[in-house]
Amino acid sequence: MSTAVANDRAALARYVVERYAAGASLMRLAEDTGRSFGHVRRLLLDAGVTLRPRGGSRPRTT
Repeated sequence: MSTAVANDRAALARYVVERYAAGASLMRLAEDTGRSFGHVRRLLLDAGVTLRPRGGSRPRTT
């Protein structure tokens, strides 16, 4: 990710929305952008994204 995108909130929001829609996790997006989990989550929520349930694709144990 370029520094210009990381410093521009609107461009960062577009980037994380696109990557999240493609299947990237919040943790992965936080790592890739150098932002906190909470910051990435807030960008997605502010953009109107419905977040996936926690736990990813791991099988559930009962």
